[in-house]
Amino acid sequence: MSSLGANNSNSATSTTNNNEESKTTIYSMLTDQPITIPDSCLFGTCRPVSEFEKLNCIGKGTYGVVYRGRDKISQEIVALKKVRMENEQWGLPISSMREINLLLNLRHENIVELREVAVGKSLRSIFLVMTYCEQDLASLLDNMSQPFTEAQVKCIGLQLFRGLNYAHKRFIVHRDIKVSNLLLTDHGYLKIADFGLARQFTLPNGSMTPMVVTLWYRAPELLFGSKYQTTAIDIWSAGCVLGELLCHRPLLPGRSEIQQIDLIIEMFGTPTEKIW
Repeated sequence: MSSLGANNSNSATSTTNNNEESKTTIYSMLTDQPITIPDSCLFGTCRPVSEFEKLNCIGKGTYGVVYRGRDKISQEIVALKKVRMENEQWGLPISSMREINLLLNLRHENIVELREVAVGKSLRSIFLVMTYCEQDLASLLDNMSQPFTEAQVKCIGLQLFRGLNYAHKRFIVHRDIKVSNLLLTDHGYLKIADFGLARQFTLPNGSMTPMVVTLWYRAPELLFGSKYQTTAIDIWSAGCVLGELLCHRPLLPGRSEIQQIDLIIEMFGTPTEKIW
């Protein structure tokens, strides 16, 4: 980061007017080059959250609370995700910064869309405004008396893999694919949501913590402590999701990492050097 200081006359700032709206310029002590403060942030001018009406809470997670809301200007129904700031002293949590950064670069019909960022009365009150989806697969499963048909699972799976393929081609691994993070609209469109654990990776792959992905959907390599992760962990999780939709119950409901490994070996056999 550049250090900021005076330029020549020890003045910290200068104002230019050139028949345009004035802008404040700060000079770098290292390069002596001007740094212009923009009129708006990365998201444009953030709207106040008071321009949205909170209708009801629709979900709570590790990284925030999600509300169904209405845009008072357009009357459109949206999802408002309030960023959890409980233990933060230096601004936005890194997980939320990652999610915002990734979603700004992901535009696909099967990935939830980040519309804008809204702010409350303080800097500790920040909301992500997203496309609203009527339900998630987890709540849908809980209220179904019969499992999905094979044709329905095929349709859902196709959309899931299309969204993952789009993200993976951009070197983004979600790392938390599960039924509660897969949303459905009333028209049957699937949206992958909650990119709080997602990472952008490079080749060769850098090390990352293995303590990701909800246990029932965690790939064997993560259970064995691998810090080198590829898109394969998302594909494993997606397979667990499809099995859950077909069986109408979790495919591998382990209560601990050891039991999870046992369930995997029981279903698929002991891994060999060839398949590992």
